[in-house]
Amino acid sequence: MSAAGAAVLAPGWLAAQPAEPPSTVSVPPRDFGPGAAPVPYPDPDLVTVDPSFNGLRVGNTPIQRLWTGGLWCEGPAWSSQGRYLVWSDIPNDRQLRWLEDDGSVSVFRSPSNNSNGNTFDYSGRQVSCEHLLRRVVRYEHDGTVTVLADRYDGKPLNSPNDVVAHPDGSYWFTDPPYGGQLYEGVPDAPGGPSNAQGLLRQRVGQPAGVGESQRELPTNVYRVAPNGRVAIAIGADDLPGPPNGLAFSPDHARLYVVSGGNVHVGDVASDSRVTGIRQFAEFTIDGVACRTDGIRADVFGNLWCSSNAGGSVGYSGVTVWNPAGALLGRIRLPEGCANIAFGGPKRNRLFMAASQSLYAVYVNTQGAAPG
Repeated sequence: MSAAGAAVLAPGWLAAQPAEPPSTVSVPPRDFGPGAAPVPYPDPDLVTVDPSFNGLRVGNTPIQRLWTGGLWCEGPAWSSQGRYLVWSDIPNDRQLRWLEDDGSVSVFRSPSNNSNGNTFDYSGRQVSCEHLLRRVVRYEHDGTVTVLADRYDGKPLNSPNDVVAHPDGSYWFTDPPYGGQLYEGVPDAPGGPSNAQGLLRQRVGQPAGVGESQRELPTNVYRVAPNGRVAIAIGADDLPGPPNGLAFSPDHARLYVVSGGNVHVGDVASDSRVTGIRQFAEFTIDGVACRTDGIRADVFGNLWCSSNAGGSVGYSGVTVWNPAGALLGRIRLPEGCANIAFGGPKRNRLFMAASQSLYAVYVNTQGAAPG
């Protein structure tokens, strides 16, 4: 029989099969919703760029959408003791919790003061950055709240964005101006940079005392010492723009900081200042700007970075880089990804807070830090 005749007699289901498995870039695109058909292994949205990435990906695990329904999901952090993931839904002024036991999601803290970044320190306590109240707080084991930082040099902070814990008991956080807006925090009092004309009624709908401050400080990176002293670790002039996500290398000798959608890295000096700051990598891939926001290091020193590529389908998700700044691989998601965290009982599951949803995938490495 000729090839043409065989094609005519082929069953309809065989002839209709796609040439490639469904993915974020296929037509139609992959369905991440409940009840969707399983994807074939290896997951087509785990993309190897350098062969070494094959040692970090798992061949028989899928990317899963665990939940959807947020407005802008940020700041995922894993509680090892509680075996749950907490993250922020900033515009909805709440923190959410995903339970490892049964996969359920519930409101964990509301209001959250428009919290953004979260982490858990080396004692298992949650630390959160609050846009609304311009502060960094720690939730103690007895439920009380400790304010770690709300001022520097007598002036109110801008809107703390992301925070990491150090094993010496200090906390390091970034302080950009992004919370000075109605959607994710509160504008400045009249005359401040985010309310220069004074037309925004920043006090509307807010508790007493909120909205009375103006932005006064540069966009620095700070260190809160174990004794509570707040000091500048990286000055605003040392970065190309406001700082965002941050992460330590596994040995805590280097600090990675997101600025301008790219990652910069510096050396942590004995006085806890960060010196020798330089660009870590070029986050343009195939001509597409894969702007990053939140980052985490694994135990091998690789840097896992969220990616928000806007309308460039197939480039949002996560990019993975080795310590030398070489791109190893990518995780493709259908939504722009804001932040990530390693979690799970073995700390080998990557959780991804992506726009309106929460995704996760198992990997063949572990997060270098708690939370």
